[in-house]
Amino acid sequence: MDPNQLPLRDLHLPEAIGWWPLAPGWWAIIVLVLFGLGWLILRAWRVRQFNAPRRYAVRALGAFEAEYITHRNPVALGQQVSELLRRSMIAYAPRQEVAGLTGESWLEWLDRDLPVPYFHTEGGKSLLQLPYRDPEGDLSDIDINALLAAVRMRLTTPIRGAL
Repeated sequence: MDPNQLPLRDLHLPEAIGWWPLAPGWWAIIVLVLFGLGWLILRAWRVRQFNAPRRYAVRALGAFEAEYITHRNPVALGQQVSELLRRSMIAYAPRQEVAGLTGESWLEWLDRDLPVPYFHTEGGKSLLQLPYRDPEGDLSDIDINALLAAVRMRLTTPIRGAL
């Protein structure tokens, strides 16, 4: 047989392995990633829902401050802030634990989880007496800025153990 006449053909390489369909391991990874993303989205939504009363309370406090600047009535501000604090704390703590607190025990509860006991200072203590004072009387001993700072700190600091 003549070597030039041999029936040889060129080498044929197999086709490259395609990326589709995916291997089962990739499907498992995709499912795990989608599950993780779904869990993160659900968690973020729950945290947002949980913090909704706090965001509302901070906005309401800003509105009360703006209203105070126009009418300069510390007694009305004290009433509004006292009600706002009570309502917002009931949103985060058991009603039985918060609703019946008055006086020093209420201030102690408000100071819970705060870095500094804001409600045992003169500004915070005015929360107990300010809503009940005579609006026409002498109110020069009330530090409104300290009271508002204490209330803002309480509203923006999360309560430990909630959520």
